[in-house]
Amino acid sequence: MKYILLIFSALLIFSCKDSDTALKKITDKDDYNQFLVSEKPKTTSKYFELWNSKIKPDSIQLMSFGIVAGEYNTYFNETGNIDFLKKSEQALTKAVEKANIGRSGFRRALARNYISQHRFKEALELAENAREIGAGLTETQSLLFDVHMELGNYKLAKNYLDSITDLSKFGYLIRAAKWNDYKGDLASTINYMEQAEKIAENKKNKGLMLWSYTNLADYYGHAGRIKDSYSNFLKSLAIDSQNAYAKKGIAWIVFSHENNPKEALRILDSITKNYDAPDYYLLKSEIAEFMGDEENYAKNLDQYFLRVKNKKYGDMYNAYNIDLYLSDANEISNAFKLAEKEVANRPTPESYSFLAYSYLKLGEKQKALNIVLNHIEGKTFEPAILYNAAEIYKENGSLEKTAEIKEELLGAIYELGPNMKNKIEAL
Repeated sequence: MKYILLIFSALLIFSCKDSDTALKKITDKDDYNQFLVSEKPKTTSKYFELWNSKIKPDSIQLMSFGIVAGEYNTYFNETGNIDFLKKSEQALTKAVEKANIGRSGFRRALARNYISQHRFKEALELAENAREIGAGLTETQSLLFDVHMELGNYKLAKNYLDSITDLSKFGYLIRAAKWNDYKGDLASTINYMEQAEKIAENKKNKGLMLWSYTNLADYYGHAGRIKDSYSNFLKSLAIDSQNAYAKKGIAWIVFSHENNPKEALRILDSITKNYDAPDYYLLKSEIAEFMGDEENYAKNLDQYFLRVKNKKYGDMYNAYNIDLYLSDANEISNAFKLAEKEVANRPTPESYSFLAYSYLKLGEKQKALNIVLNHIEGKTFEPAILYNAAEIYKENGSLEKTAEIKEELLGAIYELGPNMKNKIEAL
């Protein structure tokens, strides 16, 4: 009888483990395999060639500049190749220089290009110029909200958000969602985004639908609604089968939620065949590290650094680089210098978090704590920033605050990734 009970207990344990795995399993290869056939993106078209041919050295064809810039921006989104974003910038710069009509519109377009390049102060200058010109006031106020959010000027951003309030407008709803995400009100964030999604679907605007689906997928993931997140990424791919961001989202679910790093790498490998953004290689290195695959970890990290050394990226990958430098004892001084630069460029809680953590690594734990108290505490709900703050509190003996953050972070392991689990538990 004793042995029967032991066998029954063993079967029960294995059954529970299988059940846990089944509960975690959300994705199905049959859902997304069709989208992993990588196609080389088209980086030209008859439409593009027609308008590009109208641009001459002394050209005043403003419409040509705008259309060509838009096409280059599309090529950047589809390839991850920084050259296209820079070419879009060049076309828009010429349009701004030559424009007498549509001056504010070209300035807004160039400002958005600068935002993509993390040139936020230059974007702000253009946005303020567009406001002075006066045309398209709502679009300019929306842009000013976006820029001030990036710069950490949250009171100003809220003022601009209030100035465009209109629950029937897609542009207002997505910004209201972003504001509430910053405030830590995830329920309201999702509610606003779902309203925006309905507007996009009613308009049958594929661009807005794609934007809604991918952003909602991210918010659902933050809320622990992994199945809904997966569903939205699939809806995104149904619109754009080569959408790298949606595939990356599915890879993250497979890796962080389902604990299947090998499959996650297979998905990411299909992306990087024809999509060249550096951060995809960084994610591949993170997954390889989790697998204990040192060769693949180093190879993908090398591919990341090979790309970001391209000066055209400017400050776009500063945050990623600081994070990497902070994990290398020989690079702490470089992390500190870059963190100081980021604080000067955009004094957000994230930038201050990097600076504080750099001080901690340099042995200046009191300076690190002062930054947390003055620039981070109560000003952000981002798990990665809170983790750095928790370490700083711990080193300064603030164990009660450390414990509070630890409890919160244990619920954010999906968002932070499996590599962070042991670090959080050790707080």
